Amino acid sequence: MNTGKIVFIGAGSMSFGINMFKDVFSSKKLAGSGLVLVDIDAQALDRMYRVAMAMNRESGAGLIIGKTLDRRQALKGADFVVTSMAIERCKLWRQDFLVPKRLGIRHTLGENGGPGALFFTLRTIPVVLDIARDMEQLCPNAYLLNFSNPESRIILAIGRYSKIRAVGLCHGIFMGHESVARILDRPYGAVDVVGAGLNHFQWLLEIRDALTGKDLYPEFKESELAFDPAFEPLSRNLFRAFGKFPSCSDDHIGEYLPWGWEAGEQGYNFDGDDRNRIETIKDIESRLEGKKSFADWLDVSGERAVETIAAILHNKRLAIESAVVYNRGAISNLPDDAAVEVPVVASAAGIVPYRIGDLDPPLARLLVPQVGIQQMAVEAAVHGSKEMALQALLMDPVVNSADAARKLLDELWEINKPYIRACI
Repeated sequence: MNTGKIVFIGAGSMSFGINMFKDVFSSKKLAGSGLVLVDIDAQALDRMYRVAMAMNRESGAGLIIGKTLDRRQALKGADFVVTSMAIERCKLWRQDFLVPKRLGIRHTLGENGGPGALFFTLRTIPVVLDIARDMEQLCPNAYLLNFSNPESRIILAIGRYSKIRAVGLCHGIFMGHESVARILDRPYGAVDVVGAGLNHFQWLLEIRDALTGKDLYPEFKESELAFDPAFEPLSRNLFRAFGKFPSCSDDHIGEYLPWGWEAGEQGYNFDGDDRNRIETIKDIESRLEGKKSFADWLDVSGERAVETIAAILHNKRLAIESAVVYNRGAISNLPDDAAVEVPVVASAAGIVPYRIGDLDPPLARLLVPQVGIQQMAVEAAVHGSKEMALQALLMDPVVNSADAARKLLDELWEINKPYIRACI
């Protein structure tokens, strides 16, 4: 059996880290491979290392596990690099959301679209490109599998400024799939969907019966009209106007639209996240002390990183429902230098996107402005340019005031200043 070296950067992340471990240690396809855990938080890294060792032992998955605070040491000879990281995630994200809101800008999350996404981009891209350059030196043939947000902007930056092979993986398509199955009143597995577009703003081009392949869009149209009007009102407004259902959820899609806030503008549940982290640490410690088993974690999470790695490692062609890639014609009426989300096939030949062709023109026209905003935000991050950052804000349809744009830029630039730097 082929083996490889997998480097997991951001392994101290409990939310995604646990999901990654579930997939790694419930699989037998990576036996004999190396898994090196990397984080800048020594305490979090040690905790997750002990979890990995325990799950490896309990599952018999047969991986060779290491840990280090030194990213470059870990990357030497890597075959796969998985990234799941955020800089002061909730602390800074809270400001990304609250400062624009205080200045009168109505938005939904502040993560992948709208003004908050700009600052996620400004502080994240320099670190991502540092990793990419380390990979160019130390493991130039490795694949980068990214789970960090903002996905589109990260893949766009790598596509423009690095030669490494990179793909973004996101579970958003599964959320859209679940919404469609719910409206149809069918089991999730009885429905197939095909989506294409931008990360967190895809269009479901097909909704089909998983067994027969029958087109379910006519049935969906009837079911949607009669369904609970409180469920995903923004997505359903878009469906009724444009004829295709979007993915992945109102709060994510709403980040891209000036009226997205009409479906809710409460933002991310930061306090709930804080409470969940405390409870998760308690749960981990209880398991490590032997009071609880890891058995219930030895099951797949639904994420696609491990399946993708195994498909490449063993040359088993695998269709992956959705991945973020540098466009290069995958969606022919979006710019080639956009980051798009489309189905892909993974094998030893690489990660190859499906050629979608043209989206229906109205669907593409709703996405094209966001491509320009993402490109401008990436350029602002790469150059560490406040002037370019202002331009990105003033291009964004969510930003309803030039005065507010300048004020929020000044305030959030100072907050994020330790992390903003030119990186070319």
